[in-house]
Amino acid sequence: MSFSAEVKNETASLVFSQNDARAELSALIQMCSSLSFSSRGMAIVVSVENAAVARTIYRLIKERYDAGIDLSVKRKMNLHKNLIYGLRITADVPMILQDLGIYSARGLLEKPLAKIVAADTNARAYLAGAFMASGSVNPPEKTSYHLEITANNEEHGKFLVSLLKRFEIQGRTIQRRGRTIVYIKAAEKIADFLRIIGANDAVMKFENVRISRDFTNSLTRLNNCDVANEVKSQAAAKKQLEDIALLEEMDRLRHVDQKLQDVALLRKENPEASLNELCALYERKTGTPVSKSGMKHRFVRIHELAEKGRGV
Repeated sequence: MSFSAEVKNETASLVFSQNDARAELSALIQMCSSLSFSSRGMAIVVSVENAAVARTIYRLIKERYDAGIDLSVKRKMNLHKNLIYGLRITADVPMILQDLGIYSARGLLEKPLAKIVAADTNARAYLAGAFMASGSVNPPEKTSYHLEITANNEEHGKFLVSLLKRFEIQGRTIQRRGRTIVYIKAAEKIADFLRIIGANDAVMKFENVRISRDFTNSLTRLNNCDVANEVKSQAAAKKQLEDIALLEEMDRLRHVDQKLQDVALLRKENPEASLNELCALYERKTGTPVSKSGMKHRFVRIHELAEKGRGV
């Protein structure tokens, strides 16, 4: 089962009450159904591929309107041959659509009326319904974080973005194959969205995997940084030894300042030691502390003397 399906199944198991349930159903009906007209009148035709979502729609319609529902199950004629669950409501259709805030005397509305999502709890329930209807989210194991909901139209996309903004989540819209897609990219905001719609188990899974991977990546970066620093330190030590060898060859080292002679000897005795390690060794040997910058300055001075010897 995909992570998106897990989120939808968990969200479908939640039971909202009163106006929250109406907001959830408003999103589901607007985004999962179409209207059918015949000699017998108008019908709402719902089509979904997730059984848990189909059961949720069935339960909500029965509880709120006690309307008759014809059920059907078909198998898609494609490679995966997924099941499609159909619900057909024929009684009191205009009343149901008006109650859900998606139908008026002017006809079907591009977005629900403001009263449907007046309270924040209504907005949470609507977003839960919207995700169940046409949402998807990348599994946390993937390196690219992405959650999206396919809106009915551009106006509906803007409406979804405004709902997300209520919860300080920045949603963006793009056009893909003529459809308006509302998406979220930031990992923290995706976790916030899952928390908002009540998918708490999914939040735990998402965060556990994400934090574990981010921690591993941080360790890898630190290890890479340590290796790079070690390589850099060894290269610097090699150059310092070359400078010291040249000064000894030219019999100039014994004529330089005693402090320079001391660090030159330390480097010869400890060819792989870092500057910090040389500072500790120097203090232990001479009883005089020296800073890392001070140690570095002495090697710079030795290099300058060696460069003079090279005629540079």
